[in-house]
Amino acid sequence: MLLDTLRKQYRLGQRFCIERSRAKAIRSLPLLAVVFGVALAVVFHVLYEPTSRAQAAVVNQSYEETIAQKPAPDFPLRSHPLPPFLAKWRDPKQTGDYFDQIKVAPVGYLVWSQFPITIYLQPPTATELANSFTAQRSQVWLTAVKQAVQAWQSYLPLKLVSQAEGADIVMLRTPPPLQLEVEDVPAVNQSNPADQTVREQRPTIRLGRARSATTSYKIYAKGLSSDRGLSKPMLAHRFTIQLRPDQAPQYLQAAALHELGHALGLWGHSRSQTDVMYFSQVRQPPPISSRDLNTLKRIYEQPTRLGWELSE
Repeated sequence: MLLDTLRKQYRLGQRFCIERSRAKAIRSLPLLAVVFGVALAVVFHVLYEPTSRAQAAVVNQSYEETIAQKPAPDFPLRSHPLPPFLAKWRDPKQTGDYFDQIKVAPVGYLVWSQFPITIYLQPPTATELANSFTAQRSQVWLTAVKQAVQAWQSYLPLKLVSQAEGADIVMLRTPPPLQLEVEDVPAVNQSNPADQTVREQRPTIRLGRARSATTSYKIYAKGLSSDRGLSKPMLAHRFTIQLRPDQAPQYLQAAALHELGHALGLWGHSRSQTDVMYFSQVRQPPPISSRDLNTLKRIYEQPTRLGWELSE
């Protein structure tokens, strides 16, 4: 039985993690290949490895394991009830949405069904506090990120927690790592420079541009220990946000708003500069818009495999 298999793997301490560097690569995965606790580390902007204690605490859970399991035949997509605010939300101006830009994971839409959603903010380290400049910078970061959390808290139940372990969303004050980019460069006839005819495509590797933030998530089987009060394992997800601290406060808050939008289910970008989820930074960062909320509501109306118990 699947549940027995999961428990056996939990006791053996097996951990598997499938990582992909681009969200669109997920579409090519067989839909059921990740069902029933197959581990995913889907990186929205860049591929990363945990580099801090806070990240390690999220990965190394004593009561939750990342389980690799063969695909199961019967685990249908189902919709959850809408959160209270979204259930009541109406857009009187009918400004539209960007639902067609939202990417769907193999487990369905990335919605939350258990509230409040818990968020951990990385506190200042002893090293940061020992220096007046880094101490002030870490405080500016915390203030900006808390303001972003408060903004989204008006629409979804959120709760700040003091421990990274077990948090649904972990926000780290670390710059995202640089990404290696591969591109095809046309090669010309080297023996005759005047001949510009393309002979072949030669891949080249270069460092990508520095990013202000990145968001990634993993899918795992939650509730493999009796002290969690769950009768069966449940398919769940967890987000990690890396947000560099060396930004102006208004851009810090804008980046935090944007990345939290991804973590709350907006796994895509808007093409309108008036939306928080616009794909690029703008001079005057906008607040959460009606289009953001319209899109979020449509996402939470969609079916998913997240938040449902795994079948026997």
